[in-house]
Amino acid sequence: MIKVTVWGENVHEQDDAAVQKIYPDTMHETIAAGLRSLLGEEVTVRTAWLQQPEHGLTDEVLADTDVLTWWGHRAHGDVDDAVVDRVQQAVLSGMGLIVLHSAHFAKIFKRLMGTTCSLDWRSENDRELLWTVAAGHPIAAGIPHPLVIPQEEMYGELFDVPQPDELVFVSSFSGGEVFRSGCCYRRGQGRVFYFRPGDQEYPTYHQPEIQRILANAVRWAAPATERKLPDVHHRATPGWFETA
Repeated sequence: MIKVTVWGENVHEQDDAAVQKIYPDTMHETIAAGLRSLLGEEVTVRTAWLQQPEHGLTDEVLADTDVLTWWGHRAHGDVDDAVVDRVQQAVLSGMGLIVLHSAHFAKIFKRLMGTTCSLDWRSENDRELLWTVAAGHPIAAGIPHPLVIPQEEMYGELFDVPQPDELVFVSSFSGGEVFRSGCCYRRGQGRVFYFRPGDQEYPTYHQPEIQRILANAVRWAAPATERKLPDVHHRATPGWFETA
């Protein structure tokens, strides 16, 4: 069973009536509900959010999390650095991390990427076409080509991130912009997936195909072996492997 923690900033849902109308149960609960519906007994899903003690990401919670999803936008700076340290260590030891939309500027993503993670943007009720560019990749399983997202914010290149280990999706928009929208990375023992769609002003996380992508990503990011940090080994005797 995959243990998933869905983390949400939970700021727009508290003070923005338009967002409350789209996501009356909050964005993180909507994402969690989609995972529960599609993955069923494959997963247990909990939610956590910024305003909880330690942002809901205690040592105990992270130790009991196989995959963490992260959505943030307005309050990146309010995330405690000690929690970022904790999440980073969890990823390096094998926990999967799915970074959603404007969480490209989250402290944890910027730290794992080592770049500014900056990009171009325009929020004008645009149509997004999500193109699969890695045929056969498990995250793209069952997804139309292209996937039409009727209403979304535009993100455009240059997206200042390292070259992805695998690029699964590319988006195009009405202004001619393109964007690397599904980027896979490996950091330490952990797998990281950045997924672009999901602005709070649009009902993206209610779209069944988007829910399917997130469910696929959870399966992909889940650790295949016991979680532990990579270690340094002193091999004092030549030929040690012959008797190992």
